[in-house]
Amino acid sequence: MILASASPLVLTLALVVALAYSVSALGAERLGGGAVRGAVWLAWLLHGALLALGLFGQEPRFGFAPALSVTAWLIAAVYAIESHLYPLLQTRWTLSVLGAIAVLLAVLFPGNLLHPTASPWLPLHWALGIASYGLFGAAVVHAWFMTRAEERFRLAADPHSGMPLLTMERLTFRFVAAGFLLLTATLLVGTLFGNQLYGSTVRLKLDHKTAFSVLSWLTFAVLLVGRARFGWRGRRAVRVLYMGSGLLLLAYVGSRFVMEIILGRSP
Repeated sequence: MILASASPLVLTLALVVALAYSVSALGAERLGGGAVRGAVWLAWLLHGALLALGLFGQEPRFGFAPALSVTAWLIAAVYAIESHLYPLLQTRWTLSVLGAIAVLLAVLFPGNLLHPTASPWLPLHWALGIASYGLFGAAVVHAWFMTRAEERFRLAADPHSGMPLLTMERLTFRFVAAGFLLLTATLLVGTLFGNQLYGSTVRLKLDHKTAFSVLSWLTFAVLLVGRARFGWRGRRAVRVLYMGSGLLLLAYVGSRFVMEIILGRSP
């Protein structure tokens, strides 16, 4: 935990962001729709400013918690766009809570200082990887709500509420396909420039992060082929999606968590 190293500006901004997310999650019944949407946009904009301070400030840092924070920010951006296109999409409460938790975690565990001799390919590698995290995260959120909607439909509690199942399913697998393309690009950059990314002369080696990344890529490839060739859908497809996302989470966030928190050293 490196809370003492956070500047007063970062601490204040993080608390304001968490508060704005909390208002959008818990104040829907007392506030009007416009006020809630305003709180979501305020939280998202300030969250982006907080990420910029951490990544491009005087002492840029990155680690498992900032990676989760960037992922939550990207998922919130997806929701903000979708909420205008699909007003029946009801994911604000869950995403706002996740956003608030991710922001506070990034303040508590800001990660390690970036190496000054890192390759110019490193920002591209990270951008592609974190973007794929965000898209797969959005797919997981949609799949979870799709499963809940399917259960409500089977129980006939309120079969006409929320977004139609087929629409949510199409959105879920569009996110999976886009995330798969970005994950493929991430692995290609890591393979081609792996020995240069962190300013090291050591050639790319098969470590835990690489192994979990490749396993997740194979899992998502199986999912997409299974859906296109064999028509996978419903619980089977969702289980494979969860499996691939879990492996991807272990690839970077899991490996960095072990290195930073459990072992207490830089990767």
